[in-house]
Amino acid sequence: MLTVAIIGRPNVGKSTLFNRLAGKKLALVHDKPGVTRDRKMTAAKLRDLELMIIDTAGYEYSTTDNMESRMWRQTQMAIEEADVCLFLFDARAGVQPYDEFFADLVRKTHKPVILLANKCEGKAQENAIGEAYKLGLGAPLIFSAEHSIGFDELYLELQELNEKKQAAEASMEPKPEDENTTETESKRPIQIAFVGRPNVGKSTLVNALLDDERMLTGPEAGMTRDAITTEWQWQGQTFKLVDTAGLRRQARVNDTLEKMSVESTIYAANMAQVVVLVLDADAVLDKQDLTIARKVVDEGRALVIAVNKWDIAQRKEALEKLNYKLETSLTQVAGVPTVTISALKKEGLDKLMRAVLKVYKRWNTRIPTAPLNKWFEAVQEQNPAPLGKNKRRIKLKYVTQAKARPPSFYIFSSNPEGLPESYLRYLTNSLRQTFDLGGIPLRLTVRKADNPYADKK
Repeated sequence: MLTVAIIGRPNVGKSTLFNRLAGKKLALVHDKPGVTRDRKMTAAKLRDLELMIIDTAGYEYSTTDNMESRMWRQTQMAIEEADVCLFLFDARAGVQPYDEFFADLVRKTHKPVILLANKCEGKAQENAIGEAYKLGLGAPLIFSAEHSIGFDELYLELQELNEKKQAAEASMEPKPEDENTTETESKRPIQIAFVGRPNVGKSTLVNALLDDERMLTGPEAGMTRDAITTEWQWQGQTFKLVDTAGLRRQARVNDTLEKMSVESTIYAANMAQVVVLVLDADAVLDKQDLTIARKVVDEGRALVIAVNKWDIAQRKEALEKLNYKLETSLTQVAGVPTVTISALKKEGLDKLMRAVLKVYKRWNTRIPTAPLNKWFEAVQEQNPAPLGKNKRRIKLKYVTQAKARPPSFYIFSSNPEGLPESYLRYLTNSLRQTFDLGGIPLRLTVRKADNPYADKK
């Protein structure tokens, strides 16, 4: 598979090309320059050509340790990982000084480069095509990512580079296969979304798990704008770690770009199996944290709470506050695992991953019918169902599990009308405690049992 880095200065169409090659909208696209900050990777296909493509931040020169310089380091890492670079410039605007400066830096890497004169929808860009030769990156391809111009020529260029790569790999002696490779690859990846308020350390935590500066981090709030997925292995299990943009209170979100970032985060959380809610140890489970946690539970995801920056926290006060908030404000999902960590110092990471695997196992639980109904009889003996609307006691006949992920159950009754929510909560809490289902949402639905004599005369 050919690894392709898409590079260039801000707002030249890199994310548009990334989405077009990926076949779906994975990267945020906006008229505002500098939307992309991290490097984003995904598998893609151009005709029969298998690719791994990397979207990068737009190059902006900086000599100080600020956000622009950290964005440039992310782009440098993408170039190092790539087999070929697609260098985009805006043909409408013409070749800019930043294009020339960036081209000098790219040439020094000695990586193969394909120069794309993007946004060439008309003849008005012909002057820019001629200017592009001074970049020293060869003849530019006339291209438009948005209007699908130039993809045939791009395919031929990439195909030639891919054939060279395959020939070079074929000449190397193959490495012996690891005996455990098949077993490891057969396990389906567990997708974990890291969510929380801005600047609580989500990207730092993902970097700590990967042991790599994969995500852009810094003291500025709101560094991450797009959901970034990275594959990773821990103790033989494959994970997909999804770093997300911070979620502020909805009333404070006015900017269009931030709204797009929020939508990306919510989508990532809804697609994950396990959601890790990252908290700042000095501000645990405030109103916004609780709102996020409730949304996660309502969507049926398994939840783990990671209390970050534990190395500098007032520990006793933070734990007391956290436990109180969990008991009083998140009652719909009792037993949520809470793990104290320091992402910066890489402390508590194994403990966090053990909690993730434990809650993931609970989320996939299927309870056999016999023990489930044995519990159902015992719990009703201890506390029978109350009277219904017609002043008759509601008779609950049996229970069955409809599905897992999350565990969902049907309770059948000949007279289900009027069963109070308080009794359903009682059943839910007892079920959770009996079968060790803390930290995951449970679904209990009362349905009317069929009358076997209804159709008989």
